[in-house]
Amino acid sequence: MGYLDRINEPGDLRRFQVSELPLIASELREFILQEVSRTGGHLAPNLGTVELTVALHYVFKSPEDKIIWDVGHQAYGHKILTGRRDRFKTLRQIDGLSGFLKRSESPHDIFEAGHSSTSISAALGIAYGDHYKNGRHYVVPVIGDGALTAGMAFEALNFAGEAKSPLIIVLNDNEMSISPNVGSVSNTLSRVRSFKSYNRLKHATVASLGKSRLGGVAYRTLSRAKSGLKELMIPGMFFEHFGLSYIGPVDGHDIKDLVSALEIAKKMDKPVLLHVRTIKGKGYPYARLNPNLYHGVGPFDIKYGVKPRETVDFSAVFGGTLTEMARDHEDIFAITAAMCAGTGLKSFAESFKDRFVDVGIAEQNAVTLAAGMATEGLKPYVAIYSTFLQRAFDQLIHDVALQNLHVVLCIDRSGIVGEDGETHHGIFDTGYLNLIPNFTVFAPKDAAELRRVLKESYAMEGPVAIKYPRGRAYTLNEDQTPLSEPELVKSGDETLIIAYSRMVKTALEVQALTEESLGILNLRQIKPLDLAAILSRAEAYDHIVLLEEAPYQGGVNQSLETLFLRQGHHRVTPINLPQAFIPHGETDSLLKRHGLDPEGILKRIARERRP
Repeated sequence: MGYLDRINEPGDLRRFQVSELPLIASELREFILQEVSRTGGHLAPNLGTVELTVALHYVFKSPEDKIIWDVGHQAYGHKILTGRRDRFKTLRQIDGLSGFLKRSESPHDIFEAGHSSTSISAALGIAYGDHYKNGRHYVVPVIGDGALTAGMAFEALNFAGEAKSPLIIVLNDNEMSISPNVGSVSNTLSRVRSFKSYNRLKHATVASLGKSRLGGVAYRTLSRAKSGLKELMIPGMFFEHFGLSYIGPVDGHDIKDLVSALEIAKKMDKPVLLHVRTIKGKGYPYARLNPNLYHGVGPFDIKYGVKPRETVDFSAVFGGTLTEMARDHEDIFAITAAMCAGTGLKSFAESFKDRFVDVGIAEQNAVTLAAGMATEGLKPYVAIYSTFLQRAFDQLIHDVALQNLHVVLCIDRSGIVGEDGETHHGIFDTGYLNLIPNFTVFAPKDAAELRRVLKESYAMEGPVAIKYPRGRAYTLNEDQTPLSEPELVKSGDETLIIAYSRMVKTALEVQALTEESLGILNLRQIKPLDLAAILSRAEAYDHIVLLEEAPYQGGVNQSLETLFLRQGHHRVTPINLPQAFIPHGETDSLLKRHGLDPEGILKRIARERRP
């Protein structure tokens, strides 16, 4: 029987000696590697936090003590040690374990997050709650160095000295978020890592001087001078300015040192930051050499590693097109928020280093930075995942739209994204962009249309948003109808399907399942809608079917159904995603569950047309 077989909850860890913990960590790392190779998931970040996870659950008593994982994609070991090992084979599968923390899964999942940099703020709130209930439990947020680049993390650090219950911030420093870290915070941490000798010297000095009365006097004198010296020498003062006692850096793969450092932190009567250095992808050579590729993976063969993608996705189409455009237009800039490779901008970054800006995990900064560029006549293209753009909602209104600036938002992974689940589905972008004046919004049906919209966006005016889905790119047809007008993809008899983005492809698949001739209208510009043109194209049809990979409220379908009903057209069938947070699962399975698959749509059409 292995160690993991004897661990059903964190308390079981404390039955073992510290000397046995490395063996537990080794077994845990191998279990994660084997399971993720089969299901897919976040591999490199979880391999890097194995020893840290074991040490945290050995020292603290979860869930009484609150361990809060920033993002949660580094918490697979936590899930396994808190009673979910037997269910781990269902990871990220429909109705299975979430790839992130989930309060409904376990009382040990203290706070849910799929976006970074929330853990310290949440921890402060939890500490207030614990203090209010007269508790003295430890609150332990675990935040990555990449997440520390976000403004929200700094806002929380600025308040961390006010924590009411014992607060121990664990900084998991692996020099990576998804893409390599950028900015002053990363540079500061690099300097901190070089001062290992300072902590060794400090502890040796304290031990030596504390042995005599004269030594005690000397120590107190040195203590009064140490702040000035540290200001000059030790970048760890960066954190002490926030009212945090700094410990570190500690080797995040030495469990004995980790346990010792955590025990010291527990005994300190003030908020503490423990700086832990880890290696992303630790224990699997392929992941260690290429942590970006192995950050999130599909199923793969452990022996041979992840195979390079052989298909071109929409992100690659975007990145390639923008790189081509930049060769012809020297005022084009590309901006991203720690997602260079994910958004398809790697080639742009290599070709135009001076015109590529990665702001780190700071979406608000990315959008307002672009707004500033636009005031100087530059052409900024902000490439950002739909789910992360939500974090810059105020900047879209206040800094871009209000000033009517020509910023082009390139919104990747719009719609259902699959296994990452409700925190990552990009299903709300249509609704919130519809609310904001001045924006023109496009949702191309295929790769060719995405290229065309991008190229024509250069000469447009005012704020522009271009949204496209995750996954393999395809081309349905080439069309030269003005982009502001809807495209009649196919004429039909009685039923007209109106759709945009990849739902146009789905509409064509519906047509392939029936002998009935269905009309298909591609909106592509979804804000503002050309209502006169839509009514003109629809007037010959008795039944209007509206497809939208978004909730009805605030969406295109709500606007169109209202339009048709006001015109006296009562046979209108909107088919939408629910106004809900949609759990994780494979994309096609989720679309099928909500009636947006070809078979489900055809059944709905038949049902609605019955007398």
